[in-house]
Amino acid sequence: MDEDEARRRFAASRVARMATVTAAGSPHVVPVVFALLGDVTYTAVDGKPKTTPRLQRLANVAATGRASVLVDEYRADWSALWWVRFDGTAQVLEADSAEASMAIDALTLKYPQYVTDPPTGPVIAVRLTRWQSWEATPTP
Repeated sequence: MDEDEARRRFAASRVARMATVTAAGSPHVVPVVFALLGDVTYTAVDGKPKTTPRLQRLANVAATGRASVLVDEYRADWSALWWVRFDGTAQVLEADSAEASMAIDALTLKYPQYVTDPPTGPVIAVRLTRWQSWEATPTP
């Protein structure tokens, strides 16, 4: 698929998996909700129950400055499978920054659950360095 189609599928997806790496090199993957604004993907720490507010993904981004965000489509019909990966440099933004506020607004527009309970925690910004994609049956 071309970059425009990859971007369209990525932006329309409701859930992604964010991959980061610890300072010691161990992989860490978690499901996230996200918003794509231009060439930046945002995800925020929200009020869903968590084991701790000190999330590993935040520590990993702070330590390495990198992340990948993957969306995919699985179906029993394997000719319809595809995935899109967004690789980039990453940083943790404080929730009260202008950029984080813009990201939280975009997340609230995408996810109705956030209208009454918007994220209040830090925001992770992943700035595009590379799109990667694959599909079982290429689009014409």
